[in-house]
Amino acid sequence: MTFSLVARCAKTGQFGMVISSSSPAVAARCAHARAGVGVVASQNVTDPALGPLVLDALAAGLSAPEALAQITTGRAHIDYRQILVVDAAGRRAIHSGRQVLGLWGEAQGVDCAAGGNLLADAGVPQAMVTAFEAASGHLGDRLIAALQAGLAAGGEAGPVHSAGLKIVDRLDWPLADLRCDWTEDCPITALATAWQIYKPQMAAYVQRAIDPTQAPSYGVPGDE
Repeated sequence: MTFSLVARCAKTGQFGMVISSSSPAVAARCAHARAGVGVVASQNVTDPALGPLVLDALAAGLSAPEALAQITTGRAHIDYRQILVVDAAGRRAIHSGRQVLGLWGEAQGVDCAAGGNLLADAGVPQAMVTAFEAASGHLGDRLIAALQAGLAAGGEAGPVHSAGLKIVDRLDWPLADLRCDWTEDCPITALATAWQIYKPQMAAYVQRAIDPTQAPSYGVPGDE
């Protein structure tokens, strides 16, 4: 019921991911990223605890394949999980258990990995990887391009209702954490619109957190 892509920007060191699903608020459960460490999607019959566990293993010095193996080996119900990982060196790893729902697929590319379940077409993850690698600009632009490509390739077998984008940079909190938690329209279109609105203001929000005395005006009534 989900398709996603996790990625690292080799130029900036940022990590990010995009995800969409027929379920509500998919990014709230499935999107995990930590600055300087890596990014994890934990999906299918989701256990949200797995994302932080993999990130902790990466932070302890394990590679993406090593961290994923450590967390999945011998774990109860792991056959129901689909987990995608990219680490700080751009290494990728994917676990798709034997109980992953419906038609599923996975693909890896340079600094990225994609996967999905209950798909309309098993080629959706590869379409996402291809689009991410071909896109240019900010990591967020490339992630949105990948999500749109996944939808164009068929996406989920049924209609999707939620979508999310998360990006981390150098700080302890996300550079961007945008979500459409439910809509009867296209959540990917809503997410792309939110990104285009947020992107020009993103640096200002960071500056306001670091040093508001040097931040630009809010541009609202009452702001001197």
